[in-house]
Amino acid sequence: MTITITAFDRSPDGGKGLARDTRVRWALEEVAQPYEVRLVSFRALKEPAHLALHPFGQIPTYEEGDLALFETGAIVFHIAERHAGLLSKDANARARAITWMFAAINTIEPPILEYVTAKLFEADKPWAQQRVPLVADRVRVRLQQLSSRLGDAEWLDGAFSAGDLMMVSVLLRVRPSGILDEYANLAAYVARGEARPAYQRAFAAQLAVNTRP
Repeated sequence: MTITITAFDRSPDGGKGLARDTRVRWALEEVAQPYEVRLVSFRALKEPAHLALHPFGQIPTYEEGDLALFETGAIVFHIAERHAGLLSKDANARARAITWMFAAINTIEPPILEYVTAKLFEADKPWAQQRVPLVADRVRVRLQQLSSRLGDAEWLDGAFSAGDLMMVSVLLRVRPSGILDEYANLAAYVARGEARPAYQRAFAAQLAVNTRP
């Protein structure tokens, strides 16, 4: 069955890999599964056809036969469960990788999104000057904890897994701020993720959409 995902017809980041469809593209590339992409406009996100797939009017969605999924964590988990390459056959290692997937989305990403929102979308608010440093410090708390746990390891728990894929994807969102560079091991960890051939293919595919005439 053909896998079809949705993505922005023009991503707000201009194809820098920050849109969440990149995570799904990367996962599919890691497990060598072909897929098609249906591009949607911002207007189409709020139309009934798309809302039937994603009730919150966002991207990406994932369709395969009669299965339709939304939310990147759920989609990547489904891909990793169905195809070898992103989750270990060892039950304990598998469980730890899934734990890191949840940690990326539930613990690391929320303060990063809070910072990005304050920095980019609330900069004109009278309280922005006080708020931005506060949320930046919340990001630093989490990154310091993650940095301490990673140490000098290559990946979070032995071999590269879906947990690393999700964590690197989340950390990429804070890199433009310069905060990531305060933690040398995390910056190197993200660079290792970006260097993976599967990520390179996913990034190139998303960039091609956003740089087409």
